[in-house]
Amino acid sequence: MFIPKRSKLMKNIPLVRPNAILIIFISALSILGIDNQLLAQEYKIKTIVIDAGHGGKDGSTRGLYSTEKDVALKTALRLGKLIQDSLKDVKVIFTRQDDTFIPLYERIAIANNAKADLFISIHCNDMPVYSSRYISGYTRNKKGKKVPIYKTRYVKSTSTKGVETFVSGSGRVNEQDAAIKRENASIFLEDNYKENYDGFNPDDPESAIILSLMKNTFRTQSLKLAKLVQDEYIQVGRINRGVQEKSLAVLARAGMPAILTEIGFISNPGEEDYMNSEAGQKEITNCLLKAIEAYKTSVEI
Repeated sequence: MFIPKRSKLMKNIPLVRPNAILIIFISALSILGIDNQLLAQEYKIKTIVIDAGHGGKDGSTRGLYSTEKDVALKTALRLGKLIQDSLKDVKVIFTRQDDTFIPLYERIAIANNAKADLFISIHCNDMPVYSSRYISGYTRNKKGKKVPIYKTRYVKSTSTKGVETFVSGSGRVNEQDAAIKRENASIFLEDNYKENYDGFNPDDPESAIILSLMKNTFRTQSLKLAKLVQDEYIQVGRINRGVQEKSLAVLARAGMPAILTEIGFISNPGEEDYMNSEAGQKEITNCLLKAIEAYKTSVEI
């Protein structure tokens, strides 16, 4: 289990390799109803890259007492160990193993350069802050009339909870919710982000089109893995927020099946406690392992 040196490669990373071609060919045969068992036996899941979301200076999202970047890292490291203990023939690579800022394009470059078979990015969800006005008291105006004194408070919902898993897609700009904008906003913490992402701007319609054109080649396989993950969450009683296709920069250039899973809402005190607890960590990582095992079995046999 190791983390490689950070890649100098930027955006022109070749996406298609022999294993990738085989996956696509097998999928096509399956759609056509042709027996692909013999071919499938030649393909094995050998390398999995686990990405702990955010890190370093990209780590402002927090709950009452913990940060998303720390919870994501703890979960990623635990999942990596679990995979190595359970799947002896699989190599695990981390995008980060400490509180380090890794640009989004480098995260997927690590997976592409390692010729990984799966890319799994782990995050915690959060609710956006909203403002509300309230009456804090009363005063009298120049005419002596009693009038209210308004103040503004900034709050966020602490009741929203559940799990959701994303794959790279081409969602319309008006469908890009706060969570997606928050994930993509990490780009602006990088040097030369315009060069690295061809001038990407999360609020610009043209940028959404750019990400759409870079849409994940491995859409079907990514959706399959995402559904398996959500199914495992449901089995242990988590609230299912579904599988969604969104324009996520971290997944856009993936040369393998790739997902981003939100393991819970850090803005919800109950889910924050759950994600930080030993029992919660064990349950979350076991769900992810079972989904990986099921996916591995389905593509290898």
